[in-house]
Amino acid sequence: MTILQALDRYYDRMAARGEAEAPGFSREKIGFCLRLAPDGAVVEVRDLHETAGRKRQPRLLDVPAAVKRTAGILPNRLWDKTAYVLGRTAGLGRRTAEEHAAFKALHRDLLAGTDDPGLLALARFLESWDPAAFDAAPFAPEMLDANLVFELAGEHAYLHERPAARRLLAGGPSAETAGQVCLVTGRPAAPLRLHPTIKGVEGAQSSGAALVSFNKDAFTSYGKVQGDNAPVSAEAGFRYGAALNRMLDRASRNRLRRPLGDATVAFWADTSATVGEDAAKAAEDTFASWFDPAPGPAPDRDAAEAALIRDALAALAAGRPVEAVAPQVAPGTRFHVLGLAPNAARLSVRFWLEDSFEAFARRLAQHHADLALAPRPRGWGGSPAIGRLLVKTTALQEKFDNIPPLLAGEVARAVLAGTRYPRSWLAAALVRLRAGDDPATGWHAAAIRACLTRDLRLNGDRGEIPVSLDKDDPSPAYQLGRLFAALEAAQRLALGRGINATIRDRYFGAASATPAGVFPLLLRGAQNHVGRLRKDGKDYWIEREIGEIVERLPSALPRVLRLEAQGRFAIGYYHQRQAQFAGRPALAAAVEAETTQDSQTQDSQSEDRQDDV
Repeated sequence: MTILQALDRYYDRMAARGEAEAPGFSREKIGFCLRLAPDGAVVEVRDLHETAGRKRQPRLLDVPAAVKRTAGILPNRLWDKTAYVLGRTAGLGRRTAEEHAAFKALHRDLLAGTDDPGLLALARFLESWDPAAFDAAPFAPEMLDANLVFELAGEHAYLHERPAARRLLAGGPSAETAGQVCLVTGRPAAPLRLHPTIKGVEGAQSSGAALVSFNKDAFTSYGKVQGDNAPVSAEAGFRYGAALNRMLDRASRNRLRRPLGDATVAFWADTSATVGEDAAKAAEDTFASWFDPAPGPAPDRDAAEAALIRDALAALAAGRPVEAVAPQVAPGTRFHVLGLAPNAARLSVRFWLEDSFEAFARRLAQHHADLALAPRPRGWGGSPAIGRLLVKTTALQEKFDNIPPLLAGEVARAVLAGTRYPRSWLAAALVRLRAGDDPATGWHAAAIRACLTRDLRLNGDRGEIPVSLDKDDPSPAYQLGRLFAALEAAQRLALGRGINATIRDRYFGAASATPAGVFPLLLRGAQNHVGRLRKDGKDYWIEREIGEIVERLPSALPRVLRLEAQGRFAIGYYHQRQAQFAGRPALAAAVEAETTQDSQTQDSQSEDRQDDV
């Protein structure tokens, strides 16, 4: 219930800003408005669609709360789709007549005895309407299956907004009862039978899904039915549903623009006696900018923003107080992060975290400190979002849909909670390297270093994973990675640009997993490459480099490297390869030419990849 209580509190902030729907209402997509004459005749059909980008979208309006439909026929009050309102649909419509009859019966009872001119016009319209009239003006085929509302001709308020309609909608038995206690508010109240429908979660049903539901025996307790298993009052259910639906709207600033794997993420701050609305909003905006940096078309601006974020996180990681880095955020601001994933007609909570903003900020700063690598990976920017990290390090063809299931949610939880990264991230990054991803980009090495560094810290080990080249690192796996990069450089220098496949293309996976079986072969080949360079009278440095690395290796090479050691191998390879470019323009030019050609090939084959997720 902690999630529902936090959402219930956030509704108060929405109401104070004038952003919340009134109790008993919900925001729905409405396509058209029927303007009615006092006698119930339709005098005009008003198109409510709005232009958003290149598409026209239905308008979002606050209407009487939508009913929750499954297999039954349930009409909405004072609005609905054309099958209910007009008895017409674009499909086969096997039960359209029953739906229209239910809409008429509901409103016959609801409007009985009213003397409001607008509501009387609606009652007369329903009594006189013939579905066959839809085939003539002012109706049009594009109206079919759209949601409709009503308006009295000559006035500029929808019928459901009229005071008389509000009084009708507010009628009904009192929800107060001494028999049940609402688990959200702690007050006596009759429980909801069905909890509100939540919309806006990526991959979930477009009509919405349930965050709380009980419709099978396995979900129930002591024979209770549906909402009685978790008593929540109608008022509290409306409040938490309205708050969450508003935050999950695509235009909301309380939602990350892109899902983390299969999880759609909402976040918000609490207000208090010391944290006002402006301070809470500042915390939310700062969190969004740090956690979900926005790519854009202006490279200079993006580079400047990336540098600011990078400097802020570096300052936090170095121990500076949050108020010195983000003075607009009030100390002690309470913060919430909720990740929701689709699960058929329901929603799964991937993660739910609540703590002070300072705690989240420091954990995020620690995450980027764990990722630190020198030089920075190619195209790194300031603080890559989690989705982009996973696309670059775990996804086939760098496509977002190819990120291993559940991994993004687990990584996000580790970042925000300060816990271990999932071991599956380390394994997935190494699998991609063995499958042919370029280890020289640095993205995989950064992810691997983060996993290994955090494990060492949480285990209490004194060792560390080097950020930049460390020639004296005691790890044989790290030195083997360095040696592999040096042997590859010798091959490039000896054979030039006409190499069809380097040793990296052929042996990287085997060398990092079973070095004793691969390196003797590679060293024999390197003797030929070094001999050719010596014959040409150039590049003796690579021979010295290989000899210096070999001296640091044990006499018997490891037969097998475990997963963590394979990670150190990849980091050593990246460090050595990058250090070799310093002061050696010929080698750098050869590699740059190959990298550019590979990058152009990848771009032409993967135009739809989502690098900035």
